[in-house]
Amino acid sequence: MPASAAAARPRQASSVSSVLLRFGRVASMGTVTALILIAGVWASWGTAQHVLLTKGREQGTVEVTRCGGGTCSGPYSPVSAGSQARERVVLEDSVAVAKGRTYSVVLKPGSADAVRSGPAGVLYAWVPLGGALLLASVVVAGGLRRTRAGWVMAGAGVALLTAAFVAV
Repeated sequence: MPASAAAARPRQASSVSSVLLRFGRVASMGTVTALILIAGVWASWGTAQHVLLTKGREQGTVEVTRCGGGTCSGPYSPVSAGSQARERVVLEDSVAVAKGRTYSVVLKPGSADAVRSGPAGVLYAWVPLGGALLLASVVVAGGLRRTRAGWVMAGAGVALLTAAFVAV
């Protein structure tokens, strides 16, 4: 066997293993990125569906009179046709809600739970996706070695979180 053929075998094996390792890295980091983004959309959609798909839902305003135990509540005044006034509806207590203020809301079907509506409500609903974009950007830039795509994702996440902060 010629010496050049023996030297070519380790080079081929090294090349094949390098390709397999690269494929494994891309596949695993791509899966992690997809899972992070899916989790962000899933966490956001629980609230965002009520804010974005308002057709047929009760819409109105809530004047927050009491906050405590992670929730705020107050009387509900309807704005949409078919909606009825209520003595008390419940909003999640967060930085987006303050006692003594009035907010436009959408009621969750079949309950007394309300979700903020309007631009502030839409942006606030998608905050989990903004966090997921920031987290996924690190995986894309480091694990997939796509720094530009990572910066774009991080920029989108920061823009979403900043817009939600300013709107709320």
